Amino acid sequence: MKTNHVNRRDFFRLSATAGVSAMLIPGAKAARASLVTANENEIPVRTLGRTGVKLPILSMGVMRADNPNVVRAAYNSGIFHFDTAHGYQNGKNEEMLGKFFTGKPRDSFFIATKGKFDYPLKDDFEETYEKLVDQSLKRLNMDHVDLFYTHALDKVEEVKDERVIAVLKKFKEDGKTRFLGFSAHAGKPELLDAAIEAGIYDVVLLSYNFKLSNLKETEEAIARAAKAGIGLVAMKTMTGGTEDTEGKKKINAQACLKWAWKNEHITTAIPGFSNYDELDECLAAARSPELTTADTDYLTSLCGQEMLYCQQCGKCRTQCPEHLPIPDIMRAYMYAYGYKYSRMSKETLSGLELSPDICSNCDTCKVKCPSGFDISAKIAAITPVMQVPDEFLT
Repeated sequence: MKTNHVNRRDFFRLSATAGVSAMLIPGAKAARASLVTANENEIPVRTLGRTGVKLPILSMGVMRADNPNVVRAAYNSGIFHFDTAHGYQNGKNEEMLGKFFTGKPRDSFFIATKGKFDYPLKDDFEETYEKLVDQSLKRLNMDHVDLFYTHALDKVEEVKDERVIAVLKKFKEDGKTRFLGFSAHAGKPELLDAAIEAGIYDVVLLSYNFKLSNLKETEEAIARAAKAGIGLVAMKTMTGGTEDTEGKKKINAQACLKWAWKNEHITTAIPGFSNYDELDECLAAARSPELTTADTDYLTSLCGQEMLYCQQCGKCRTQCPEHLPIPDIMRAYMYAYGYKYSRMSKETLSGLELSPDICSNCDTCKVKCPSGFDISAKIAAITPVMQVPDEFLT
């Protein structure tokens, strides 16, 4: 996959996949030409698999953002792809984007949203899932999104389920989305292979960072997926956002992003910046994306120490007598202590339907985490957030 360097004038160009006529986004160049200066720094773009869409290597994960002015700053800087989800901020995230993009040329941005479903599938899956998509479109004030992901899959069976595939095909045929994909927090290479076999997924959004315990297997699966024409988008590139387990020392975001971009198969990353300083840091990385020796040395120094990033390996589930969804609880811990986003932490925990007296049946925790996490301490530290009123959460 070739990486091109272009300025903002070229960000919005679409190329054709084999057998499809070439497409350009008319109007986008004129609509934002005033933003371009003669000395503007260039940002690389890459092609999103068989979609043929060219995106800057830096996109915006909107999950934490609640200030439309930050979205505006990202858009004005040339960021083209914005990633949200049905559940983010209880729908307010999609609504914010809908208001911001109302009146702007539809061909000047690329929107992805995501929707979860319960598995095993319920009898009314098709009806409820279509209602979810329709509600997202209403919030976004759009008749279609560019990319719709099934959200947070972690089983091969989910990726390949015939009912899931059928309803996704219907969304595409009905014009509700241009492209289809799934997101996966679990670092399971087999999910990428399942996507290849299923044949309908244009894009996979996956956790990808320097801390992956199965990095070799993951990168081999990424290469197979890219060869099959699947676009790859990276999330969780900053391993929780801090260097330490307490969330006190911010990680070098530029080094983390540059590490992810060194893999030519990664089209773009979606860091969740929520203020101007974080945006500026991400832009600085994108405008000078070469991984330096200092970056490599820094990241190497972190590889052997415990941080906030849970590998989502699932080994804890089999060790826990209560079979608690520990990987999801650890993700909620990361949201609160790493991202400083306790509201998302509560949303994540609320969806797990946990008992109020979680862990009360055990005198000592029997789980031995491969990453060294003190599971019982982290559960005790994060579950009280479920009792905190939303208005007191960040």
